[in-house]
Amino acid sequence: SSDGSAPGERSLPSRNRLMSSALLWQKLSAMVVDAESERPEHEALVSSMVERSGLGPRGEAAMRMVDRRLFVDDAASAYQDRPLPIGHGATISAPHMHALALKALEECLVPGAKVLDVGCGSGYLSAVMAEMVGSSGRVVGVDYLHPLVELSRRNVSRYRPTLQQEQLSFLRGDGWLGHVEHAPYDAIHVGAAADSVPMALVEQLKLSGRMVIPVGTTQQVLYLVTRTARGEPLVQPLCGVRYVPLVHVGV
Repeated sequence: SSDGSAPGERSLPSRNRLMSSALLWQKLSAMVVDAESERPEHEALVSSMVERSGLGPRGEAAMRMVDRRLFVDDAASAYQDRPLPIGHGATISAPHMHALALKALEECLVPGAKVLDVGCGSGYLSAVMAEMVGSSGRVVGVDYLHPLVELSRRNVSRYRPTLQQEQLSFLRGDGWLGHVEHAPYDAIHVGAAADSVPMALVEQLKLSGRMVIPVGTTQQVLYLVTRTARGEPLVQPLCGVRYVPLVHVGV
């Protein structure tokens, strides 16, 4: 050693750094193992939903990316195919309903697309659709309850904080009126039942754009609404459903 130190003295910091790195790697490895130990249920749920709905590869990939457990309070029930309460009288829909909606809209949920999610609730489906449209796209989640808007923001921040910096935003608003600022939309998902198809939402669709919306009071039907080249709504029934009502703000 040129400064007169014994050769072994300068190796101590290196050994300490190696030990610190080893401990950090052990902690990270443990975190990965913990995370992966919870994934089989998630993967099995998605596989079941894809098989049941016929959802395509991009929708499947997005559902595999977004873990439903991060968007519900009852983590023990996160991977059950049923709706779960998220507070304020609202629920997160059953996974098979989310898969059905994605299947109906997937031709419009392409990179660069603009999407409106009315009744965003926990933010789960907004996040899945945001993954499908990519950083060049835009998803706007709307809910009339401020606490649910904040819940969506927190949940997505837990999942992937950068998503809200890129292609996803949440705001409070009247779902019946949609959100004109980012219209027209390639796709609109409505997660609450209207007593009729809101024309304001139809008018915010692009020509050939698609909307999935439950309609009805005592009896409800999930409809696929396509805006034709003439700007008129083409309405197709998909299945019977049961959703909470789509609330008029101020009513």
